[in-house]
Amino acid sequence: MYVDVILSPCHGKVEKVLITKNSGFYEWEPLFQIKTADGRVEIIHIGVSGEIESLEVLEGEQVEAGMVLAYFKEDLFVTGSD
Repeated sequence: MYVDVILSPCHGKVEKVLITKNSGFYEWEPLFQIKTADGRVEIIHIGVSGEIESLEVLEGEQVEAGMVLAYFKEDLFVTGSD
């Protein structure tokens, strides 16, 4: 298993971190909320499940597009949902 990254898609301020280190998550589950300069709140999620290896940002921190938010290990078990 290899470690992958979750990147910020936008510039803004981390409003909420919805995961913790070593926690598991499911595909499309909300992981972070980032408030952009124009007031929109971007919900950050990814299309795979896995386990968080490390968090690289804290609530209240400013982020830039492309910045690493977290490192995770992808869950290689096949799951499905409708």
